[in-house]
Amino acid sequence: MFEIEPVEVKRAPGRAAAVDKTFRTFDPHQVLLLPPSLDDWLPEGHLARFVADLVDEVLDLSPILADYTEKRGYPPYDPRLMVRLLIYGYTTGVRSSRAIERKCSDDVAFRFLAADQAPDFRSIARFRRRHLDALADLFTQSLHLATKLGMVKMGRVALDGTKLEANASKHKAMSYGRLVDKEEQVEAEIAALEAKAAALLADAEATDEAEDATFGVDGKDMDLPAELDRREKRLARLQAARAQIEAEAADKARRHAEDKERRRRQRTGTSDQQAVIDAGEAAAKARPKPKAQANFTDPDSRIMKNSDGAYIQAYNAQAVVDEAHQVITAADVMTNASDALNYTTMLDQSAQNTGRHPKQAHVDAGYCSETNLEAAQERQLACGTDTFMATGRLGHDEQVQPAPRGRIPKNATLKERMARKLRTKPGRKAYSRRKAIVEPVFGQIMTCQNGRQLFLRGEDGARGEWRLLAACHNLRKIFRHAGTSGLAALAG
Repeated sequence: MFEIEPVEVKRAPGRAAAVDKTFRTFDPHQVLLLPPSLDDWLPEGHLARFVADLVDEVLDLSPILADYTEKRGYPPYDPRLMVRLLIYGYTTGVRSSRAIERKCSDDVAFRFLAADQAPDFRSIARFRRRHLDALADLFTQSLHLATKLGMVKMGRVALDGTKLEANASKHKAMSYGRLVDKEEQVEAEIAALEAKAAALLADAEATDEAEDATFGVDGKDMDLPAELDRREKRLARLQAARAQIEAEAADKARRHAEDKERRRRQRTGTSDQQAVIDAGEAAAKARPKPKAQANFTDPDSRIMKNSDGAYIQAYNAQAVVDEAHQVITAADVMTNASDALNYTTMLDQSAQNTGRHPKQAHVDAGYCSETNLEAAQERQLACGTDTFMATGRLGHDEQVQPAPRGRIPKNATLKERMARKLRTKPGRKAYSRRKAIVEPVFGQIMTCQNGRQLFLRGEDGARGEWRLLAACHNLRKIFRHAGTSGLAALAG
């Protein structure tokens, strides 16, 4: 009906002329006739589907739900949505609340788990901090799920520790010796400022001209007191850090002296609890070492040496791993850089979580001490756990020497007996499995879950986040072992 002039199709500059080939239809501006379904965008057997079914049908979220008792106010996000995001994020290495918020818009899996909602990062961070204890308890639930699936055998376990970077800079730490000097310096500065303030106020009362000359025409007499207030707050922080170092040094000296006196009493065959207490009280008066440090950003964290030989502000994360499927059976965080204090507590925690003691326990030389060797001997008699504890570190290419022939000398110490045990053929064969059990777990958490650094501060925050990382590690193992179909039996 109307004459239309032909329009020449414009081609992109630099693009070759069309070829004689038919392509599939591609229209980026095509409008969908029906609303899209996120369920169609995610492939079957995806980890996000496993997490969704896990949270909705298997995990017990009653501790989180019980915390919502206030009926007033704007409705919060559904806890299932938030737990979905945190579990999937911590499993795939997306742990930052801001990163999770971005993924809820950019990533199909996160949008599927959030049902196309996008909680802001403040809501995610507040939820994680508010329910950290309940989220950390997911570790126990993950372990129970793995046990039901037959993934935990407790035939052979390995205990080890790794240093996790704290959310604090080591440059914000100060040694005890420098704290004392700095405290005296700040006290002198405060005294000088107070004297200067008193003199200036006296001059100000005498004449306005003197006040203008001191503070300037537009100045105020509150400028100096504000500086004084800043110095007093700084002095308070220095005093708190000094008190922390002194308290920790006293507690450490007390425990060491009591343990030493107790062992001496056992060797002599006498028992005097009051003498043990007196020895601890006397040692608690010891002055801290000048190099003992405290951090102002995260006072619970410590300067520790990592596996690369670098000194970092960190926490000591401990884990007990079962050999069968590398499931973590116990996880905790310590503020002491030494592993030797965690042998008994970690194996006890593993037995409590699983309900049984392992047949063999493998630990490296970092746990070797007279106390732990005695505890290992007692544990074998009481629980049947045979401990293989390295008595010294080996070089990169150094091999374990064969055991000497003949009977064990009667006067051999516990350390000598353990070293001889590891030199036997069964001992070498058993202990060679230690690295293959626990080291890959730490590697997977550091790389796959981006767990090298903690985001939460304080010992409780670090412990909760480490246990959440361990829970997500176990859940990933369950997903690879049983998949989404395996949750049906668990849910029933």
